[in-house]
Amino acid sequence: MAKRIHKTTTQPMARASPRVLMSGYGDAGASYKRRALKGFTARSSSPKEDIDFNNQTLRQRSRMLAMSTPIAKSAINTSRTNVIGLGLKLKSAINHDILGMTAEQAVEWQRRVEAEFDLWANDKRACDATGMNDFYALQQLAYSSWLASGDIFAIIKRKKPTLFYPYSLRIHLVEADRIRTPGMAGWGAFGRAKNGNRIFDGVEVDDDGAVVAYYVSNQHPYEIGDSAEKTVRVEAYGAKTGLPNIIQVMESERPDQYRGVSFLAPVIEPLLQLRRYTDTELTAANIEASFAAFVKTNASTDSMPFSEVGAGNMYGVPINEPQTSTSENEYELSPGAINIMQPGEDVVFADPKRPSGGFSAFVNAVSAQVGAALEIPADLLLKAFNSSYSAARAALMEAWKSFKMRRQWFVNDFCKPIYKVWLSEAIALGRISAPGFFTNALIRNAYLGSEWVGPAQGMLDPTKEIKAEVEAIKHGFSTHEASAVRINGSQWQDNIKQLEVEYKQMREAGIAIEGESSPIIMANSAKEDDLVVEG
Repeated sequence: MAKRIHKTTTQPMARASPRVLMSGYGDAGASYKRRALKGFTARSSSPKEDIDFNNQTLRQRSRMLAMSTPIAKSAINTSRTNVIGLGLKLKSAINHDILGMTAEQAVEWQRRVEAEFDLWANDKRACDATGMNDFYALQQLAYSSWLASGDIFAIIKRKKPTLFYPYSLRIHLVEADRIRTPGMAGWGAFGRAKNGNRIFDGVEVDDDGAVVAYYVSNQHPYEIGDSAEKTVRVEAYGAKTGLPNIIQVMESERPDQYRGVSFLAPVIEPLLQLRRYTDTELTAANIEASFAAFVKTNASTDSMPFSEVGAGNMYGVPINEPQTSTSENEYELSPGAINIMQPGEDVVFADPKRPSGGFSAFVNAVSAQVGAALEIPADLLLKAFNSSYSAARAALMEAWKSFKMRRQWFVNDFCKPIYKVWLSEAIALGRISAPGFFTNALIRNAYLGSEWVGPAQGMLDPTKEIKAEVEAIKHGFSTHEASAVRINGSQWQDNIKQLEVEYKQMREAGIAIEGESSPIIMANSAKEDDLVVEG
């Protein structure tokens, strides 16, 4: 019987490349061997998983903290007040060299545009689709909502012009929750449009990653309504004009990110813990401040009046129910309360030895960390300025770096796009003359130049800081216009016009102006000189 020989071939196993454990970051932040880092397992994915899928929770928590936590509310309001204030005012700043205008012609054109813009912006019925806010209140609302929700959307709508409302442009602010993927149960869901484009939490993007449309729901999540939910696709830009149909205000923190993250997101946990700690301390303080008496007796308590502290009344109507509970299983701690205890019952108070003396220091320490994350110094966050002049000035200067940055973001995302749509209509209606605006991109851009003036930084020592501005102007380090904006947010040219009127009135009234002699004295001197000459 022939033997069958099985020939086997062995191949060397592929050697796994060894992981270098003790080199570079492998022996530092990426180490799995160091005791402090063994349990530190972090995982990060794309912005879709890390941001979009978590945004619903972040928004709800951030809004709740803003409604119930003083420091959270202070963070949003402080940023809004310093960035937007009473509203960012338009200052037209065209490039008159490109447009072939003289400086005087440019000033006159700019004044005309600003007056026309005020006609639209100062009337809530003229600019707001809901008729609730003028343009400057819309700025405040949009900015606050951006911080709380992560982003805010403004839909461009039109209404038939009338004699006193000559512009059709209306702005409709839409909260972040109403922008969501259609037909999907969860917010933050990923989907596909009919044309094959991807949809990230209500934002449609093409194959190049460019935003092409937004999906707007007619209902807010959790809204109780009598109509079925309907989602409308709004193209980001008009096909013919290229002007925006919908505007999104957000701060990007990662590439390929299409939805914003709440301003409070990094500090949600410490803010929540601080609120709980504050509530606990308030409760403990109330208990300590309450003077309550407990009466022990073996007699019947039916006829004892101590468990009642008076009936009282409500809106003038007597109330017969006692203010203190008479239930044998319920005791109250309230100022002046007297509780009748059943035979054999006793009251024992726990003494947790809580460190109430360190409450203020602890709150300040947490506020400093929260403020550092939000770029708002603790002094400004708590509105408690107890530092020296130098420290307070340094803190305000650091805060204003953040405020100026966010103001520029908001101007680029909200004010300038809306101004572009408005100016296009004003020129199309013939209310503003701008030859070449619709035919030449360079000329169009020259007409669209604008600055948006908001609240100034403020001064800790006005005398010193105004002197510094004067010296800067004298030596060419600044201009009158730039200094006016920094000092009080005013416009230098308007100041000059007003001063011209005021100085004329003062001269006519015979009031001396610094640097000039009194008009009355000057007149009397002239008469004396005439008498001398005649003599």
